[in-house]
Amino acid sequence: MYTIDLAYVGRGLHEELVAYIADQEGYYADEGVHVALHDGCSWGDERLRRGATIGLGRALLSRLADGIPWVALHVNTHRPLFWFLARPGPTSLADLAGRRLAVHAPHTAPGCFARIVLRQVGLDPDRDIHTIVRPPGDYGMDLRRLYEGSIDAALVGSTMAPEAMAAEHGWQVLAWVGDHFRIPTVGVAVDPTYVRPDDPAVQAVVRAHRRALQMIHNEPDTTVRYIRTFLGRHTADEVRAHYETFIAPYFVTDGQADLGVCATAISAVAAELAVPATVTAAEFYRTAAGSPATPASPA
Repeated sequence: MYTIDLAYVGRGLHEELVAYIADQEGYYADEGVHVALHDGCSWGDERLRRGATIGLGRALLSRLADGIPWVALHVNTHRPLFWFLARPGPTSLADLAGRRLAVHAPHTAPGCFARIVLRQVGLDPDRDIHTIVRPPGDYGMDLRRLYEGSIDAALVGSTMAPEAMAAEHGWQVLAWVGDHFRIPTVGVAVDPTYVRPDDPAVQAVVRAHRRALQMIHNEPDTTVRYIRTFLGRHTADEVRAHYETFIAPYFVTDGQADLGVCATAISAVAAELAVPATVTAAEFYRTAAGSPATPASPA
């Protein structure tokens, strides 16, 4: 049996669901690979690059900013699962002008994407908003600060169903990042300096994750049951609604990247980081000869 280290660099459905399903359903074992799954959220790049990673967003930023030659071999979705959640008051992203926003650091993938989206509505993240930078986590403290009123809004991830949280507290989901900025941010990536893209263990992981993607669409009841292990604060109906709104329509079925979407995204990320776009979509996203991604239903 082959062995490989696989690290996730964020928490929640967005980062963990496909690998979790592959493990729970025995797809890794079926493919003859033992996967050691690691929490790499706090790892530095040197440690992270010695195995495979789920975090395509971080890998792309690392390649553009630091020249680490990551390549992505599998893509789960082109729609980042991050949302702007706000207390009563703001009703649109533009209304965040002059308000307090909890958000990831600019050099992180979700922080970078948030800044791109804010600029789309005419806001300068450094001048127009009072940003409170905090590290990735389960966003529990953000919810507490929203409730007590010490912040006006927060960029939150998929450790919760934001639309359900908004309904419960009378808050507002101002925007889903995936509606405004499309980029593959989760899948499987390796640094060829240490791990060959054609390594049998890597290819076994890719096949297992492809099977997990297919299960997400073919077995919704089983998928919802797995999602409930991540969204323990929500009801069965809320979990199913979240699956039907954000997962089923937008997770691909074959792990392939849409190179047109990727090219636009790389240019936007490079511009936000103020670095040259030194890699093309085809060079970074090597997912089945550049075939377009196949959504489960029209986006």
